[in-house]
Amino acid sequence: MSSWYAIVGTDVPESLEKRLGARPAHLARLHQLRDEARLLVAGPFPAVDSPDPGPAGFTGSLIVAEFASLEHAQAWADADPYMAAGVYASVSVKPFRKVLP
Repeated sequence: MSSWYAIVGTDVPESLEKRLGARPAHLARLHQLRDEARLLVAGPFPAVDSPDPGPAGFTGSLIVAEFASLEHAQAWADADPYMAAGVYASVSVKPFRKVLP
């Protein structure tokens, strides 16, 4: 039985260039979760209150997806291209309980 997990990545300062370089590979993994009907939501945290933060970039990302266990979710997060590219300073993976909607 699978459960939902929240993955919160926190960017290093000045991460925009690294983020843009790794974005295609990062999105490909998210598309795979979506295609498997395992993705609830995913997106970045803009550094400023704007849909397009421009050069201000982003401060991190949120992914809520379904995995077999916390260990599987952590392993998936650890293998994210943003980790390999040095975009994320840290990643937190926690069980998530969807209540609404």
